[in-house]
Amino acid sequence: MAESPLLAIRDLHVRLPEHGDRPFAVEGVSLDVGRDEIVCLVGESGSGKTLTGRAIVGLLPGPHVRAERGEVRFDGEDLLRVSRQRLRELRGNEISMVFQEPMTALNPLMTIGRQIDELIQVHTDLPAAERRERSLEMFENVRLPDPDRMLGAYPHEISGGQRQRAMIAMALVLEPKVIIADEPTTALDVTTQAQILQLIKDLQGEHHTGVLYVTHDFGVVAEVADRVAVMQTGRLVEVGGAEQVLNAPSHPYTRSLVRAVPSLVPARRRAIASDESALETRRLNKTFRSGGGLLGGKARLVDAVKDVSLRLLRGETLGVVGESGSGKSTVARLIVRIVAADSGSVLLGGVDVLSLSASRIRPYRKRIQMVFQDPYGSLNPRHKVGRLIAEGMIVHGTGKAAAHERAAELLELVGLDADVAERFPHEFSGGQRQRIGIARALALDPEILVADEPVSALDVSVQAQVLDLLARIRDRLGLTMLFITHDLRVAAQVCDRIAVMHRGELVEHGDTAELFANPGHAYTRELLSAVPGRGWVAPELPD
Repeated sequence: MAESPLLAIRDLHVRLPEHGDRPFAVEGVSLDVGRDEIVCLVGESGSGKTLTGRAIVGLLPGPHVRAERGEVRFDGEDLLRVSRQRLRELRGNEISMVFQEPMTALNPLMTIGRQIDELIQVHTDLPAAERRERSLEMFENVRLPDPDRMLGAYPHEISGGQRQRAMIAMALVLEPKVIIADEPTTALDVTTQAQILQLIKDLQGEHHTGVLYVTHDFGVVAEVADRVAVMQTGRLVEVGGAEQVLNAPSHPYTRSLVRAVPSLVPARRRAIASDESALETRRLNKTFRSGGGLLGGKARLVDAVKDVSLRLLRGETLGVVGESGSGKSTVARLIVRIVAADSGSVLLGGVDVLSLSASRIRPYRKRIQMVFQDPYGSLNPRHKVGRLIAEGMIVHGTGKAAAHERAAELLELVGLDADVAERFPHEFSGGQRQRIGIARALALDPEILVADEPVSALDVSVQAQVLDLLARIRDRLGLTMLFITHDLRVAAQVCDRIAVMHRGELVEHGDTAELFANPGHAYTRELLSAVPGRGWVAPELPD
């Protein structure tokens, strides 16, 4: 007789508010999670995967979003019908959840140690000394450095990877039977992500737990999944073993997701028409200072960029890769003068633009424009899209009517209808907002486009569309691109050459295919070996 599942979801329906885009966020979902099994729940934003996980532990954003019908059975109990008190007893003790963003899940006013101690105290009768001992042991298990110090640290005093490890420690400290992990590595660097994925696999094996892992990253699926469940607009469209779903998916939606995953095998390098420099940086330096000042305390100096020299050829795409804190985004901001450099030069057409006064820089600003990581944060929410795209042209002397006419043309160039010019940024999806950001960057007919993580926040299919759009615009307009990314799969498909940054320094650069095949620096080798699912190659699939 087959062992019954740890968790059995049957015909789950999660109701959306009356004016939602559909009646149910989750509709008719049935799924099992067994002991010693990792089930990956996959889908794009809005598919309902996160709400499925939250429904299990009674953390839906009610009263308007609620589980209307179905069952979630755990150890014979239907979690949708137990009392709130019973849910509180089960949460953390029998079923734990690891959230996507630990800074929103951790109390900023409490130390990490106090938060994990409170969890143990609520669910056990252990005295304080034993609670502390168990906390320290769990911090060691999740490989947090200096566990004693971590107990006394506040969330803002540790790194993103350390906060996520602390969240995992809290989820596992009471040895739950089921773990629900909601995109726990999405915001993390590739090496930290690899460590946490291995950690989840190791701890799951040690404690024989069942894991429901919510993700949109097929590399993560290839790395950890035993089975895969694919959601589209609230419904399960495919469930199967990881091998079958990854290599021979049956549903058209699953096939479209797999096709959209960028290959880690670099694309064939394009022929660059010229070896002329479009842009050069020479010995750029930037140090940031924090602490000290009026509040006292010791000032902390961070060398964000140290002696970085780059040469960007006309018509090529140069990728700058590295983890958070490597300095890659700071380099981009120094180039476009959002941040002032401490020293060094940026040569555009032989002119050092860092040396120019505010009055003399304007003609050069037209020649180099930036596409930001967060399009919503860079678009004024009070202005309509047409105005946002046209305002740069108007500032530089274009007539208002001509500028708005050009804005309409640019909207069509990036794949949007011209009539969306009368809408506000919040009325668009993330992918559409990124297209608007690209249109705005192109409004001044720049020679160089600096793209700072332009697809890192997007779903895999939307990411593929935006990358294809950037490539087509680059080729059509003859643009030169500086492409900042931490995603080596994206870099492999987009970039002609790669520059690798580590702790503010440029440690290696070269042709993309050559660098991927024969990395010379230990840090580059570490980055490449940490890419999740690096051994999986997405199959060629029919439409």
